[in-house]
Amino acid sequence: QVQLVESGGGLVQAGGSLRLSCAPSGRTFSSYAMGWFRQAPGKEREFVAFITWSTGTTYYADSVKGRFTISRDNAPNTVDLQMNSLKPEDTAVYYCAAALKVLLGSSRTNPLRYDYWGQGTQVTVSL
Repeated sequence: QVQLVESGGGLVQAGGSLRLSCAPSGRTFSSYAMGWFRQAPGKEREFVAFITWSTGTTYYADSVKGRFTISRDNAPNTVDLQMNSLKPEDTAVYYCAAALKVLLGSSRTNPLRYDYWGQGTQVTVSL
């Protein structure tokens, strides 16, 4: 069974920083790319950031561009999300996800195109 495990969430004041990490556990697998999504109460899950394993190509939602950075480490196969200049509107449960197939264009932002998901980690940004 494939599992993704997120860590690093917590409570931070506006303007602060947090670093989230995602690592696989259980059965090993090979994926094309990883994504970070978030979901606030009463809202749909929304795309945050994307990165490919082979070339490290990244893509960000406009709302986080310039503040968040996604990175990957091929050994030990982890993906991080560095979040700076956090705002109260960044408050959400953050999920990492793995895509087994190639994703291009708008498919990178579609949660339905991802195959494995983590359980989520809460990020709360206070005023």
